[in-house]
Amino acid sequence: MSITQNTRHNAQSDTSDTPVRGGSSVALRDIRKSLGGSTIVHKLSFDVQPSEFLTLLGPSGCGKTTTLNMVAGFISPDSGSIILDDEAVTSEPPNKRDSTMVFQQYALFPHLTIGENIAYGLKNRKVPASEIRKRVDGALQRVGLDGQEDRYPKQLSGGQQQRVALARAIVVEPKVLLLDEPLSNLDLKLREQLRLEIKHLQRDLGLTTIFVTHDQTEALVMSDRIAVMRDGRIEQLGTPAEIYNSPSNEFVAGFVGQSNLVDAKFLRRDGDRCIVELNDGTQVSVRISAEPTPTSDTPIRVLFRPESLHLIDTTEDASSPSIDGHALEVVNEGDNATVEVEISGGKTITVRVPDPSGTVLPVPGDSVRVAIPSETGLALLT
Repeated sequence: MSITQNTRHNAQSDTSDTPVRGGSSVALRDIRKSLGGSTIVHKLSFDVQPSEFLTLLGPSGCGKTTTLNMVAGFISPDSGSIILDDEAVTSEPPNKRDSTMVFQQYALFPHLTIGENIAYGLKNRKVPASEIRKRVDGALQRVGLDGQEDRYPKQLSGGQQQRVALARAIVVEPKVLLLDEPLSNLDLKLREQLRLEIKHLQRDLGLTTIFVTHDQTEALVMSDRIAVMRDGRIEQLGTPAEIYNSPSNEFVAGFVGQSNLVDAKFLRRDGDRCIVELNDGTQVSVRISAEPTPTSDTPIRVLFRPESLHLIDTTEDASSPSIDGHALEVVNEGDNATVEVEISGGKTITVRVPDPSGTVLPVPGDSVRVAIPSETGLALLT
């Protein structure tokens, strides 16, 4: 039985011995950290609301894991404050913070059984043996490993070991759950399964959760909000929809989702939108990502998501602006297809075609026309 099925079953029948509690609020204020003479985190500030799932998303070396380790207490910041439930814990050791960490490498004790691994933190907290047994059983139910307590980690699959690590984290009833790329060592199908199960588990238990990943899909699927990081700073903090549909700059647009960035010239303001001209002379109305309003001298790039563009017949008059080009590459994945199109200036854009089974796809070299529907496109200041 999956984590999702177990959490739903336990919520209905109230058979689990792992109680649901509200999570803590977490606040970072001007956190700074240098390692080896280089600044890894630059005066970082953000808030996590009780029971919220916040993801730190960014490329390797952007400071996201360092930030998570400072929240956990494994690393001390050079300056700034870390606050849990309005109480400063900046100088407190990990065992004095009401949080637990799930690591990328599981960090299970190979010489201990599954039950002993899960019970480890409870024993350190001097919890009575009878209570430990009840809570270990409850945690095993939560993660779908009933009856596995006498096995050893080496007897389990990678996905099962990660479930044990989750059970060990939740059994101590933390108010803050910290996840450091816990799915990166699993195959794609198992990652897709576990990311939804973790989200359901987090929601059922009401845990405030900070999740670190470089995988944009994990962030979009699992998060209440996402903080996109680069070079120790937050580039944008918002909901998955805000991050995807209204990225604040080119870095966010390029890191989250597939993006087509096309050079353009600003022509005029049109209410809360603007009219821009693409290199081939096509004029389109697009949203503006940031103020101030651009001017005719402002370098602009327009973001078009591949799924917002459409291929149309080159002989038909488009009801919306369109760009002519020719197909470079066509990849049919069954449920969707992607077509790489070279437009004027040698620029390449990607068009996604949903359900291509009833569509005549071009072949490389074909002339194509790409329609830009109204309400499509976002102007980004460069």
